[in-house]
Amino acid sequence: QVQVVESGGGLVQPGESLRLSCRASGPISNLYGMGWYRQAPGKQREVVAFIAISGATKYADSVDGRFTISRDAAKTTIWLQMNSLKSEDTAVYFCVTHALIVGAQSPADYWGQGTQVTVSP
Repeated sequence: QVQVVESGGGLVQPGESLRLSCRASGPISNLYGMGWYRQAPGKQREVVAFIAISGATKYADSVDGRFTISRDAAKTTIWLQMNSLKSEDTAVYFCVTHALIVGAQSPADYWGQGTQVTVSP
């Protein structure tokens, strides 16, 4: 099984920055991409940013220009740099890894446990 571990959440004030980290490990045969989702209380989980194995990135309109997704050379650790944070960015942020593991016939999504980000004065 793939382990996905996030870190870096916390409490910040509006306008401040925060950086989240996520590392995937385990018997990965092919890695297709990694990304960040978030879920605010009473709302559905939504995609925030995604980086494909090619390096192509995609952002939700609500964070484009403020958030930046990046990764390490091994492509198994990603970061989410969040700048100019707003109260509406408050949510639990989840990291997802889309991968094919050894012995599996099709790729699947593997999720982390989530990290809380709270933006409040």
